[in-house]
Amino acid sequence: MKKIDVIIPVYKPDQSFFRLIRMLEKQTIAVNRIILMNTEQKYYDRLLFGTGFEEEYRNIYVTHLSKREFDHGRTRNLAVRKSDADIFVMMTQDAMPADERLLEYLLLPLQEENIAVSYARQLPGPDSGPIERFTRQFNYPEISAVKTQKDLKRMGIKTYFCSNVCAAYKREIFDSLGGFVRHTIFNEDMIYAAKAVKAGYAIAYAAEARVIHSHSYSGVQQFKRNFDLGVSQTDHPEVFSGIASESEGLSLVKKTSSFLWSEGHKKLIFRLYIDSLCKYAGYFLGRHYRKLPSFLIMKCTSNKDYWRQDRRPGI
Repeated sequence: MKKIDVIIPVYKPDQSFFRLIRMLEKQTIAVNRIILMNTEQKYYDRLLFGTGFEEEYRNIYVTHLSKREFDHGRTRNLAVRKSDADIFVMMTQDAMPADERLLEYLLLPLQEENIAVSYARQLPGPDSGPIERFTRQFNYPEISAVKTQKDLKRMGIKTYFCSNVCAAYKREIFDSLGGFVRHTIFNEDMIYAAKAVKAGYAIAYAAEARVIHSHSYSGVQQFKRNFDLGVSQTDHPEVFSGIASESEGLSLVKKTSSFLWSEGHKKLIFRLYIDSLCKYAGYFLGRHYRKLPSFLIMKCTSNKDYWRQDRRPGI
């Protein structure tokens, strides 16, 4: 039986954190260790004070970081080095397993030798509106899939799509490919997936492995997230150069608009267009961030600490 660890970056956890841990403990496949990379110890200690949590869950290992130290790639690489498991599962603290078979279904594709990573389906939360529900269905359909280099012409940028909201990695392949990029504002999962595909491996989407994960972002939040997305794509031309992602976004807008019209949510179409404009404006500026003054970059980004860190390769 292969050893499985779960790795979760944590920041300002709330009561849902306890439910997440309980759901992981109920999985049909036993978790060896739960490795937490916690940013800012005071928030973690405040939540756990007087709960007896650490005595109850002896398989949890915590590393505390400052906000300045956190990086999407480097922090996760550090967590992997703390694991001796054959397979590790990356999750985010706001992804809730939909049932006890999440890990079972997530790991199933990894039985195939050439599959480097599998990622789960993301379902909308109960408070999600029609736009968010349709977006989740568009990005995470009901049918599983395996993607390789031969799919690039047909699928474009989606060939490399993978999400660390919930994804399982083969450790041996991960180490051989050098892990996640060490310093990135966003997209460490997709950058790794692209590297794996170009090395001849496959990426699996496991639709039966389900987590509940969705957000209702404001226009400003959409702008900032997509600014960071654009920065990521500009900083990694080895992955994104020559592969347009705008067409995928346009397709989503058109299909969402048709859905809203047919389902009687016509008033939401204007909101969809405003949000889409915010997304594109943020993405466009992010793609051209090198032409922007520093003060404007800091107003556009959702991750100010990234710009305060040493951005030299390998640091």
